[in-house]
Amino acid sequence: MAHQLSPLLLIGKNNITETVLAQTNDLLNDHELIKGQLQEGSLLTAKEAAAELAENTGAAVVQTIGHRFVLYRRSRRKDYKNYIQLVRE
Repeated sequence: MAHQLSPLLLIGKNNITETVLAQTNDLLNDHELIKGQLQEGSLLTAKEAAAELAENTGAAVVQTIGHRFVLYRRSRRKDYKNYIQLVRE
């Protein structure tokens, strides 16, 4: 599901700030599944950034590849109607 997503969250040389955390929360509420990317100058790895964001937002790390990562959290918006349906075997 995340393959076709473009990175919505960009992390630069300031790494993870309060603004980045707020933006991550907003994006997770709007999209549930988001892709992030580390920009040149960031001192974090994708795994470190994803783990820190997941811990601070209550999200789950779906995957990390190279400088990109994917996070998932069920939307907390009361008016949200398009929840992601996971297939269970």
